[in-house]
Amino acid sequence: MGFEGAPHTAAWAGSDYRGTAAALAYNPRQRASSTELWLPEPLYTVSVNVLPSLSPCLPNRPRRRLLAALAAAAAAPAAAQFRVEITGIGGNQIPVAIAAFRDEDKAPLPVSAIVRADLQRSGLFRIVDAPGSFDEGSRIVLADWRGRGADALAVGSVSRLADGRFDLRFKLWDLVKGEELVGQSHAALPADMRLAAHRVADSIYQNLTGERGVFATRIAYVTRAGSRYTLHVTDADGEGGQIALASPDPIISPAWSPNGKELAYVSFESQKAVVWVQDVSNGQRRMLANFRGSNSAPAWSPDGRDLALTLSRDAVAQLYLMSRDGGTPRRLTTSPAIDTEPVFTPDGRQIYFVSDRGGGPQVYRMPAAGGNAERVTFSGSYNISPAISPDGRVLAYITRQGGGFKVMVQELAGGTPVAITDTADDESPSFAPNGRQLVYASRAGGRDVLMTSSLDGKIKNRLLTTGADMREPAWGPFGR
Repeated sequence: MGFEGAPHTAAWAGSDYRGTAAALAYNPRQRASSTELWLPEPLYTVSVNVLPSLSPCLPNRPRRRLLAALAAAAAAPAAAQFRVEITGIGGNQIPVAIAAFRDEDKAPLPVSAIVRADLQRSGLFRIVDAPGSFDEGSRIVLADWRGRGADALAVGSVSRLADGRFDLRFKLWDLVKGEELVGQSHAALPADMRLAAHRVADSIYQNLTGERGVFATRIAYVTRAGSRYTLHVTDADGEGGQIALASPDPIISPAWSPNGKELAYVSFESQKAVVWVQDVSNGQRRMLANFRGSNSAPAWSPDGRDLALTLSRDAVAQLYLMSRDGGTPRRLTTSPAIDTEPVFTPDGRQIYFVSDRGGGPQVYRMPAAGGNAERVTFSGSYNISPAISPDGRVLAYITRQGGGFKVMVQELAGGTPVAITDTADDESPSFAPNGRQLVYASRAGGRDVLMTSSLDGKIKNRLLTTGADMREPAWGPFGR
């Protein structure tokens, strides 16, 4: 028994229904098994210190709320793995100037260019031209920058330390109020300069909007190139990536642990669906669920102690709860229908999931310990792949409209479902940890691509690769 799915999804992952759970009948082609484990890059060792001579972030600064959209496309750095396309409707954006950091040409990466690209990608900022190079000690004539149309200005420098690390420093000015907002220094290994630049962008974002930025967070996703499947872990902009797993057999359903240190996923390297858990820092992995039938759709509890899974060990696919350390799973649902794609609410009290107990696939919720389930989605006959926002207020899911599939968002307090995408082959929505954006998979130009969107659908980014199809995105938590 399976949910009817789109042809390209079945062809890509071997699933008989559309969605990332793949907890139902799944018969990948037989291939020679040669799974390769990830060789990790050096660990991130950046440190952050507030410069004693600079003003700290103002605690009572009013939040600037913008529902802006970016009208122009942003160009990525020359060595970028991805090219970023930003679309939307022009609106109220914060005009900010990011001057070239002094001596950044001596660093492995162009720091100011990364910061500009991050802020542009959010759609909340308009980058003002900033000719010349300035550092945190430069004399800043605020009126000159106001004359250029900027409301904020960031300047900084990069210098090599005796131990081989780089010292990255910056200041941020509010040009409207004539106030210095923040000054920081970051000491980073050469391999971590991109992450350090993302942290600068996060600081600018937070100081100017009042909300945490997500530029230094990570995403996991799966690519398919020919008959090769690869699980990637990259920065939120798609750069700085590592390969977590490469295999000739499908990899699906990556899920981040709450602390961001582990990934759970489903691999078919044993010619059946098996759930694995892998350490992101060193690549070590362990088999979590390999029971009779299919083992699929892992979802971490908010405290990281347990995972909800879909198992078909008792014939029909049902939800179970397992300790992160393994052991005997505890059954959560008992129904004649297919129950799959579980996801915990942020407080850990409830689980949202997909079931066809009413005839077609719909989103339901129940207590996390099991119990009576209630239906959540009523608009449309086919709704799958639920995701809950970090504040627990918004549900995102995939709905079938006509012959296409779109990302929907719905306020759980009683809001009306709204489609936020203009594409027709969307899958696997996943919230950013600040709840401001979603990443999802779609199709464009005959390729499988990753997209991000603001929750109102006005600001969209398309991350393009040079060849491989991209699916199964999962946005990681804060903290690295």
